Amino acid sequence: MANAPSIHPDTIGTVYVDAASLMRLDQSAEGLVFDPWLPRASMLAGRHASRMRGRGLNFEEIRGYLRGDDVRHIDWKASQRMNKPLVRVYTEERDRPALFVVDQRMSMFFGSQNAMKSVVAAELAALGAWIALRGEDRVGALLFNDETLLPFRALRSPGRVKEILAALAGMNQALHAQSKVSAKAGQLNKALEYALRIAAHDYLVCIVSDFTGADARTRQLLRQLSTHNDVVAALVLDPLFQHLPAHAGRMVLTGGQLQAEFNFDTRSVRQPIETWFSDQETQVTELLKGSGVPTLRLDTRQPVTEQLRRMLGDRRPRPATLHRPGDAR
Repeated sequence: MANAPSIHPDTIGTVYVDAASLMRLDQSAEGLVFDPWLPRASMLAGRHASRMRGRGLNFEEIRGYLRGDDVRHIDWKASQRMNKPLVRVYTEERDRPALFVVDQRMSMFFGSQNAMKSVVAAELAALGAWIALRGEDRVGALLFNDETLLPFRALRSPGRVKEILAALAGMNQALHAQSKVSAKAGQLNKALEYALRIAAHDYLVCIVSDFTGADARTRQLLRQLSTHNDVVAALVLDPLFQHLPAHAGRMVLTGGQLQAEFNFDTRSVRQPIETWFSDQETQVTELLKGSGVPTLRLDTRQPVTEQLRRMLGDRRPRPATLHRPGDAR
């Protein structure tokens, strides 16, 4: 990983994150959940959310034996009838570890308002980790940038969350405009392939990315992941890619080592770039829709916690309202 320049405190939360700020998001996670009882308005409500599994006392299903299953749960009579090993699953015994696949590639080091996409992704992953831990689930992660895949085995431990967030902050702070990293095509797919090896079944897999470089292979991998897991795609967008400002003026665009300056007030420049931005967003949106996984769309303009509360619903207890004698009720 390349050495990052020193981080100015004023850039924390906008350009970069640090481990301390990610740890403090523990309190912001109160009332946020990924479970089947999400409100009707939730982005995960409906047929996708109905697959979210929790803990209970009821028999859930008989399914094929998968590597890692406890042999004590094999239903021998059903296995003999079907001539293959089958396992009885009860919700009380169904563990749902959470795996957060977090994109910190150079494509994420961009933000026209409030924060970088890389910051939004890191804060969302931190909130998700605290949500899972509050739900007494194990928490794991797969962090990746243009060069590195960094896995963390899922554990039910605040210490494991602290390790993940420290590593995530380090990877985030290694991003800088002078980076000479040569972006590798297919790094997103490599991360998803690795996630498939980690999440055999019954995981909650949350992929936080702008999905730059997503292709047909990405869609296939998402479908494979969702076969035996609950998968959520968190798509991080920047408003500049959706609507160029009316008078953008001269701006510099870079693809890493090469950069060029354009006058965005010139129609011959503005129109093809607007079309390209629109096409890229449409392509990613359609790809995620085709994968069949629910998608949370977040942008860089607003605080991550506020966006999540709107999309997932807020289950914090409402404060009691006091009425004086004689007040109309």
